[in-house]
Amino acid sequence: MLAGLKRYPRMKDSGVEWLGEVPEHWGVRRLGQIGTLLKGRGGSKEDEVDEGIPCVRYGDLYTTHKWVIAETRSSVSKERATEYMPMRYGDLLFAASGETADEIGKSAVNLIRSRACCGGDIILFRPRRRLDPRFMGYAADCRAAAVQKAMMGRGFTVMHMYPHQIKRVALALPPLHEQTAIARFLDHATSWIERYIRAKEKLVALLEEQKQVIVHDAVTGRIDVRTGKPYPAYKPSGVECLGDVPAHWETRRLGRIGRFFKGSGGTKADERTDGVPCIRYGDLYTQHQFYVCSSRSCVSPKLAEASYTPINYGEVLFAGSGETMNEIGKSAVNLIRTPAYCGGDVIVFRPSIDIDARFIGYAADCPAAVRQKAQMGRGFTVMHIYSSELKHLAVPLPLAREQTAIADYLDNSLANLASSIERTNCEIDLLREYRTRLIADAVTGKLDVRQTAAELQEVEPNATNVASSSEIDEGDAAPAGEANVSARIAS
Repeated sequence: MLAGLKRYPRMKDSGVEWLGEVPEHWGVRRLGQIGTLLKGRGGSKEDEVDEGIPCVRYGDLYTTHKWVIAETRSSVSKERATEYMPMRYGDLLFAASGETADEIGKSAVNLIRSRACCGGDIILFRPRRRLDPRFMGYAADCRAAAVQKAMMGRGFTVMHMYPHQIKRVALALPPLHEQTAIARFLDHATSWIERYIRAKEKLVALLEEQKQVIVHDAVTGRIDVRTGKPYPAYKPSGVECLGDVPAHWETRRLGRIGRFFKGSGGTKADERTDGVPCIRYGDLYTQHQFYVCSSRSCVSPKLAEASYTPINYGEVLFAGSGETMNEIGKSAVNLIRTPAYCGGDVIVFRPSIDIDARFIGYAADCPAAVRQKAQMGRGFTVMHIYSSELKHLAVPLPLAREQTAIADYLDNSLANLASSIERTNCEIDLLREYRTRLIADAVTGKLDVRQTAAELQEVEPNATNVASSSEIDEGDAAPAGEANVSARIAS
């Protein structure tokens, strides 16, 4: 489908920097010339009901909808819907605010034919002439349009844009029948690319799951990593999450093999690019897995000594709070041998017995430990955990030489998996970039897709929406004959 696409035979200057040249028979119009801009209105999330009138909120435009709105995440009652902005089939919805330049003006076209509405902080574009809605969905959020919208955004913490700005967004407009052909082509192309991306994402999820299984089996003694087989004899660990452990291993609570103390420190305003490494609690669930080998930020040595908590090689750092069960108590062992520090809301565990530092890094955050920590968390919006609970965290302890063998085995096994995950994520990034470029080239006339589109069938308009991981099944594999797509895209 993507092979053999060529440029249009005759091109002209669009007069708009971000559009470049367009086909000679195309027009270039600003949104204000071809439609009316309206401001959305409506209440709050408290109005949402399970069944009612479909409703789009501004946040949905950069979290739920991609190019088209075929159905909505939420609804409002018929009575409350009268206070919202009614929207029609073919209306373009723009997010009027966002936290980043990528979010500002994020848009999608409404393809709901029944009654529907949108809330506040949305700018609605209603065409005054016949346009293909799906083409407009792609064109209004392609790279050339996104750059124009980003330049219009105003603000710092939150970016804003207004109807008088959006009306200046310039689009390349082919004849109506050609808009329809381009939309048909992009429906097929983006659906196919999205399917391939989902297959890659599923592979990454399976590899991540495999990592957890490997760590769990090694640190709980399900297998002897030296032989690849189970140990000859097992005994109950006395801890449900651990189950049986090898007969010669011990099971110990952290409070009996070391002591805890609370980290202290300033704020992110202290961060600088040089100085001494400083680990903050959020880094433990965004930057580090099992090990802390380096730090994303530093603080000045003088400030570190005065305000932050020094940490030593082999000490385990636990996040004292988080927004989810997976974040609460997330930990990693410090393997930095030079002076290093941690900030507030970090709980530090200092072993009082000889333990392989790498082994305790794996053991303190293996799936069995994660389940124990999840039960210790307290709170609702933000979860908290304390050393008074963490001291009860049970870990299996093999002999010293086995700890080292297990750590070596996991280092090698996880390095191989990490390489596969990184490579697959790079392929996903390439596919997304290719999709972005393909849409931009099609809607600005850099590629002539008319002949290819004529050979394609219509697809469901929501086929281009991103599916959640729960919707991915065994059928989401790469289409036959397209195994080398990533290599082709990269070239």
